[in-house]
Amino acid sequence: MGLQKQTRLETGTESSSASGLATLASRISHFSRPDNAIEISGKVTAAAAGRYTIAGLSRHLRLGDLVEFRSGPKRRLAEVVRLDPQEAIVCPIEGTAGEAAASIGERVWRRGPFMLSPDESWCGRTINALGEPVDGLGPLCKGVSERPLDAAPPQSMKRDRVTTAIRTGVKVVDIFAPLCRGQRMGVFAGSGVGKSTLLSMFARAADFDRAVIALVGERGREVREFIEDTLGENMKKTVAVVATSDESPMLRRMAPLTAMTIAEHFRDKGENVLLVVDSLTRYAHALREVGMASGEPPVARGYPASVFTALPGLLERAGPGQEGTGAITAIVSVLVDGDNHNDPVADAARGILDGHLVLDRRLADEGRYPPVNPLTSISRLARKAWKGDEEKLALRLKALIHKFEETSDLRLIGGYRAGTDAELDMAVKQTPVIYEILRQGPDDPPSPDAFGELAEAMKQAAGIAAAAGQKDRKG
Repeated sequence: MGLQKQTRLETGTESSSASGLATLASRISHFSRPDNAIEISGKVTAAAAGRYTIAGLSRHLRLGDLVEFRSGPKRRLAEVVRLDPQEAIVCPIEGTAGEAAASIGERVWRRGPFMLSPDESWCGRTINALGEPVDGLGPLCKGVSERPLDAAPPQSMKRDRVTTAIRTGVKVVDIFAPLCRGQRMGVFAGSGVGKSTLLSMFARAADFDRAVIALVGERGREVREFIEDTLGENMKKTVAVVATSDESPMLRRMAPLTAMTIAEHFRDKGENVLLVVDSLTRYAHALREVGMASGEPPVARGYPASVFTALPGLLERAGPGQEGTGAITAIVSVLVDGDNHNDPVADAARGILDGHLVLDRRLADEGRYPPVNPLTSISRLARKAWKGDEEKLALRLKALIHKFEETSDLRLIGGYRAGTDAELDMAVKQTPVIYEILRQGPDDPPSPDAFGELAEAMKQAAGIAAAAGQKDRKG
């Protein structure tokens, strides 16, 4: 009995010692970090719309670090966007109005770089740009490792190659501008043409293990509709990052970075990830506001130079990872102001992305959805996605559509006569069939075989035309 008691005491002592050592190791690790070893503060010396000037912290900060305002019931964060020898310019995360506003002389503490700890349990959740839940389903579990928002893309020579085709379920895309796993595709359109609807159709694709969706500058009323109605059951494998139009430019700037960081977490685990960013233009607008607040001069239609540095910094992180990991297939929407496709943001994005889908307002006005123009939409990796004779068929269909559209004025004035041009005769017969099979609404199921459906529809149309011709001859 005494021996058993002694054994229990020794075991308890060992367990207590192990727990104490673990606690001591955790404390040492915590305070060994420069940001945690000592707290250093400064104070607000000037306040303006969208920015504060902080004195006393410049020597202890880096660009991108966070600082913390601790006065009042709630602690507020701001990010360092400019450093001078005597002062630092910071942009508040939550804006400068109402309760979030800071006063002259208020103390500010250094917090260090912002880190995110993604986890598999985040799937099915809706979070903000800071990685905090906004869906009312309770707190999030933190992952085992921390990741910075501004990570570097994989080295170009260590990246895996893009070789595997994917089916999006959107017929006009799978036929004329097919995608590959790890591709970065842009959806270019003016306002109200149908970008968000098309992106929602991509989000339902079954060829992805995970999906991460960043809604940047979206209307607040559309968030629940998109998540509950559009995604539906697919939300189980999706993480939604939301920064609505009424939120601060800092949160709108951080939202795509947060989404990319989460996508990289899944990619490094070997999974095939779909990343949707709606929209890249509003991300650029947020970058412009932050750049102007930091005193950066505009260089191209009001955009400072940092915008055109940040765009490739974000987009290059998508794509295939290093060999042995997964891939991030990125689909981003680009709002072309006034339907001007030579807008600086659209022009810069087009040079970075691996293809672009152009949404035509004329097609939308005709009720042809999705209004993707097959003649101006391009996938730079289409040849790796097409199989067998699919490339020849797609090019042949494009030629017929071009002939049909090119002669629209001639046909309207009655200048077309059947039998004078065999190519035009074929275009007139088959192009309306092509247009009809390409119609697809957001409530229609994804197409598992777009080429097969097109071939079957054209076969049926040819049979109907032959029957009608035979009937006319008999008559």
